[in-house]
Amino acid sequence: MLLPPTDSSIVARRADIVAGLRAIVPDGVVADASGLSTFDADALSAYHQTPLVCVLPSTREQVSDILKFASAEGVPIVPRGSGTSLSGGALPREDGILIGLGRMKRILEIDYENGCVVVEPGVTNLNITKAVEAQGFYYAPDPSSQVACSIGGNVAENSGGLHCLKYGLTTNNLLGVTFVLPGGEIVTLGGKAGAQGGLDLLGLITGSEGLLGIVVEVVVKILRKPPVTRTLMASFPTVISAGECVAAIIADGVVPAAMEFMDRRAAEAIEDYNQPGYPRGAEGILIIDADGVEADVSHAVSRITTIVAACGGQTVEATDEKQRARIWSGRKAAFAAMGRLAPDMICMDGSIPRHALPQVMAEMEVLSQQYGLGFCNVFHAGDGNLHPLIIFDMMKEGEFERAEAFGADILRLCVKVGGVLSGEHGIGVEKRDLMTDQFATEDLEQQHRIKCAFDSAGLFNPGKVFPTLSACVEQGHIHVHGAQLPHPHLPRF
Repeated sequence: MLLPPTDSSIVARRADIVAGLRAIVPDGVVADASGLSTFDADALSAYHQTPLVCVLPSTREQVSDILKFASAEGVPIVPRGSGTSLSGGALPREDGILIGLGRMKRILEIDYENGCVVVEPGVTNLNITKAVEAQGFYYAPDPSSQVACSIGGNVAENSGGLHCLKYGLTTNNLLGVTFVLPGGEIVTLGGKAGAQGGLDLLGLITGSEGLLGIVVEVVVKILRKPPVTRTLMASFPTVISAGECVAAIIADGVVPAAMEFMDRRAAEAIEDYNQPGYPRGAEGILIIDADGVEADVSHAVSRITTIVAACGGQTVEATDEKQRARIWSGRKAAFAAMGRLAPDMICMDGSIPRHALPQVMAEMEVLSQQYGLGFCNVFHAGDGNLHPLIIFDMMKEGEFERAEAFGADILRLCVKVGGVLSGEHGIGVEKRDLMTDQFATEDLEQQHRIKCAFDSAGLFNPGKVFPTLSACVEQGHIHVHGAQLPHPHLPRF
C-alpha cells in the first residue's frame, strides 16, 4: 500500500468516533458513503481513499477540540484545505479523520496601515486580492489554482505562482500563523510584525504539509499595485534557445515580475482551447512581466527585448490591459487545455538551477521517447520551477504506470543537475519514495526527529513525505529503511 496499513481496531470504533465528533461539531460531520466520496481524493486524482469520517469545523476552538479527541482516541488526522494539492497531500485514510477547513473562510481584518490581512485558512488565495484591490493593494503569490486554493493550503505547501520570481513564495509573504498542535494546544507564531526572533518556527510550519499541526489563522503581507506593468511575449525557433534566453536575462541582472515558459505542444493546445493569441509554429514561448516605476520598467523591457533577439527570438508587447489579460489567461488555462491532447495528465514539480534548463529540457525529450508518452512543458522559467505535464490515457493498460515512472525520472534528473524534488507542490505521497534520491539517511532522520517533537504519536498525515520510517521511540532513535522503495498503488479510477 502507498499509506501505512489500516488500523482495523480504529475502523471497528467508527460509530463511537463519529458520535464523538458530532458532539464537537453537531452540523459538520460527514459520515455517509455518498458524502465521503466527495473527499476521497485531492488533485492527484489518480489515487482515491475513502476517509473514516470527515469533519468540517467552523472555529479554531472546534479544531482544538477535534485534535484533543483524536489524540485521546489515537485516531490519525489528515488536514484538507480546498483539495487542490497535486502531490496527494490531502489523500485521506480509511482509519483517519479528515478535517476539512473550507468553512473557516472569514477575512478577519484588513490593516492597510501595516500592509497586512488576517484571514482564516479557508479563504481562497484570489479572494485576498479581491478584498483589497479597490484600495490599490494585492496579495502577490498567485498559483494557477488561485481561484480555488485556500490560504491554509498555501501555507502547508509553501505555494508559489506565476509572479514568484520577483515577489517570492508564500513564505516570503507570510507574517504569522495561529496553529493548533496535535494535542489541541493553540499557539501563535509571528504576527503583524513578522517573526520575533529565536527559532524560526514560522519558517518550519510553512511547507510542513500537515505533518505538524493545523493552521487556523494566517497573517499575510499585501503590496501596493505597481504603477506600471508591461507584458512581453517572446517566441523562439527551438526550446533550447528559449531556455538559454531565460538564463541570459537573469544573468544580465534583470528581474522580471514573472517569466513563464511554454513549448509548442502546450502553446498550440492552449491556443485551440481559449485563443489567447499565442503564435503557432514557435517551439518555445516566454511570457514576461516587468513591473515597477516607468523608468525601471522601460529599462527592463529594452534589455529583455535585446536579449531575446540575441537568442534568436522575436518579441511582441501587449498593447493594453485587455491584451495583457488575454495572454495570461492562456497560461492559467494550461492544465485544462491538456484535455485536448489526452484524457489524463500528471503535473510534475521539480526545481533546477536556471543554467541547467537547456540540458534538462533536452533530456526530458529523450525520456519521452523512452517511455512512449507525450508531455508538455509549462513552467515558472525564471526560478527554474519545472511543471512538465505528462499526458496519457488511464484506460490504456500500463500507461499510468509508465507516466509515473516517467515523472519519477524527471524528478531524479532535477536532483542530478543540482535541483530539488519540489518547488511548490510539496512531497505528499507522490514523491515520498524519491526522498532518498535527494536526502541522505542522516538528513531524513533529522527531519523525522522534528516531526516527532511535534507529533510524538505519529497521528498527523501519516504516510506522507517520509519514506518508510519506524515510529517515534525513546530518545528519537529511528531508521530509514532502504534506499529506493517501489511505488505501489492505492485503488484508482
